[in-house]
Amino acid sequence: MLDLYWGCLMVGVLIAVVTVIFGDILSNLLGGALDFLSGEHLQKLQPMVLFGAVAVFGGAGILLEKYTGLHTGAVLVISILCAVVVSALTYMLYVRPMENSENSIGFSMKELVGGIAEVTVPIPAHGYGEVVVRVGGGLSNQIAASFDGVEIEAGAKVVTVEVKDHTLYVSRLDIKEP
Repeated sequence: MLDLYWGCLMVGVLIAVVTVIFGDILSNLLGGALDFLSGEHLQKLQPMVLFGAVAVFGGAGILLEKYTGLHTGAVLVISILCAVVVSALTYMLYVRPMENSENSIGFSMKELVGGIAEVTVPIPAHGYGEVVVRVGGGLSNQIAASFDGVEIEAGAKVVTVEVKDHTLYVSRLDIKEP
C-alpha cells in the first residue's frame, strides 16, 4: 500500500511541476484537443484541484502509514478524506475566486452614458475639452463637449448625456447640499 501512496505523491507533484513549467506550451501544442474537459459538467475538476488531491492522498497515506499504528483500511479512508478536504478548500479559496476575478480594461463608449466625470481641461461653449471618467478599476481621459452649449470650467462634476463620434457630450452636474 505504501507503493500506491508514493506513486500518487510522485504523479501529483510531477503533474503540478509540468503544468506550471510547460502548461502554456502543452496547451498550444494540443490545440484545444482537451477543451471538452472544461465543460460545465466538469467545471470543478480543475487540474490544480484534481492533481492536488492525488498528491495529498499520497502524502497523507505515507505519513499515516509510517507514523501511526492505524490499520491499512483506516489509513486509506483518512487519506481519501484529507484529499477531499484539501481539494474542496483549494477550489473554494483559490480556483473559484480566480475565475470570478477576471477583469477587462476594455469598455464601450456607450457604457459611459449616465456616468459621472470630472472636467480636467475646460470645455468651451462650442468646442472641446477633456474629462476623466472612472471605468472599471481605473480612470480614462475622454474628449468632451458641452451638451447644453455652456462653458464648463476645470474641476466641475459633469454627467455624460450622450456619445457621438467618440466624443462625450456632458452637462454640468448640480449637486444640492442638504
